[in-house]
Amino acid sequence: MSEGYQIQDLLALMARLRDPQQGCPWDLKQTWQTIVPHTLEEAYEVAECIEQQDYQHLQEELGDLLFQVVYYARFAEEEGRYDFATIVDQLTAKLIRRHPHVFPSGTLNGLSQQKTPVDADAAHPSFVDEQQVKQRWEAIKAEERQAAASLQQPVSVLDAVPIALPAMTRAVKLQKRAASVGFDWAESLAVVDKMQEELDEIRAALASGEQAAVADEVGDFIFATLNLARHLKVDPEQALRGTNRKFTERFQQVERLSAAAGAPLTLERQADPEQAVTLEQMEAYWQQAKQIERTKQG
Repeated sequence: MSEGYQIQDLLALMARLRDPQQGCPWDLKQTWQTIVPHTLEEAYEVAECIEQQDYQHLQEELGDLLFQVVYYARFAEEEGRYDFATIVDQLTAKLIRRHPHVFPSGTLNGLSQQKTPVDADAAHPSFVDEQQVKQRWEAIKAEERQAAASLQQPVSVLDAVPIALPAMTRAVKLQKRAASVGFDWAESLAVVDKMQEELDEIRAALASGEQAAVADEVGDFIFATLNLARHLKVDPEQALRGTNRKFTERFQQVERLSAAAGAPLTLERQADPEQAVTLEQMEAYWQQAKQIERTKQG
């Protein structure tokens, strides 16, 4: 019985796809830049499978995401920069370095013989709790950034937060970095007060009629909202995806209810003042949709 394909087979497949004489025309046209959108899409599809607990389909999506890494590794190898093996080596070395409580010898084979007791507490001095691990992780990362930085350039705790990240993700990472040195609200309610302050500033900007000021204040409000999510240990991206699903289900129920009443929600109908479904009618359907949702939930 076949043992199945291995990672080396996947690397060989990529090399064949990129072969100038015998490769695939589409794959040969790809560049670092053209693959990035596919990478982002595959990452979101992985997240979607996990949220829906579709673990069987997740297997396929994880493979697609791995293929993105293989693609970039091939580009690098073709340009004489590094290869897949180098990526694996560097990643493994970094993770060993960042987990001294697991690899005290600094090598993969020199495993810790420490056994963490089930009821570990202060009575066990060798026990490292999760908070200590996080603090040590951040300290080691800071040391790595310091070592990598030029002596002529000041090192900021905000360094290495990629600018190309989605704005929401980058905002939370910036907040976490700032919080690591004490620049943070002491409690969640203080962030709620900040959100109210930002709302008042939006009102003032609206009154001024300056669109640039409105956009600026809306950005501040969103940033404060993300700060609240972080304080409450809520993943904002995951929470918003959940809200998107909820909105989609409710609005589609509104469409069904309106169609059942003989007034389907179409662009053509809404463009005609005589036939358009009013906002008040849609709000009534929305409340009905919420009630249907609560009934289904038991």
